[in-house]
Amino acid sequence: MRLLIIEDNPAIVENLTDFLGFKGYDLDYAMDGIGGLHLALTNDYDVIVLDLMLPGMDGITLCQKLRREADKQVPVIMLTARDTLEDKLLGFDSGADDYLVKPFALKELEARIKALCKRRVSENKVLEVSELKMDLGTFEVTRAGREIQLNNTCTSILKMLMEASPNVVTRKELTNHLWGDMPPGTDVLRSHMYTLRQKIDKPFEYAMIETVHGVGFRLRENRP
Repeated sequence: MRLLIIEDNPAIVENLTDFLGFKGYDLDYAMDGIGGLHLALTNDYDVIVLDLMLPGMDGITLCQKLRREADKQVPVIMLTARDTLEDKLLGFDSGADDYLVKPFALKELEARIKALCKRRVSENKVLEVSELKMDLGTFEVTRAGREIQLNNTCTSILKMLMEASPNVVTRKELTNHLWGDMPPGTDVLRSHMYTLRQKIDKPFEYAMIETVHGVGFRLRENRP
């Protein structure tokens, strides 16, 4: 598995390279945003571990350029000392797939990396719920023919909802699927659901994502 670490703290870089290198990961690293973006654009990685505060170009800008300008969909885990809900939403909106607050356990980071890699498995079929479609070969999502750009985590959530529709997917099922035995907390799932609703529902005439209070979520097949 090939990873790119973009982090400007030498001690953190040393810890990550020692731990992940010993585990057998193939590692590249950059200590500034511009160098990190160059590596990300010119190489193929399974996961990028990206610090938020970087010299040259911050992590938010880097992730936005990676997603919007280069159309790169490699999973991104954002590292930051900021842990407010607003900060998490900003990171997810830039295209990050996961969010890990410093200081963090190296074993938790590895678990998050493995979880993101599992989500990248492609299948040659199209899911369809009402006017919503997802191509599982390219993970292209459209609603009423309009293309919708999602990060990898939101794509995984939507895939579960589409496969289960019209049944409910519980919060526990979503959390287990996304993060396994090391869930990051309820705020992170809530942040992803907020982002998904902004993309899937807000620009259209009616909402398809329905909250079943105390249970989970489901996709509405028909107009209310």
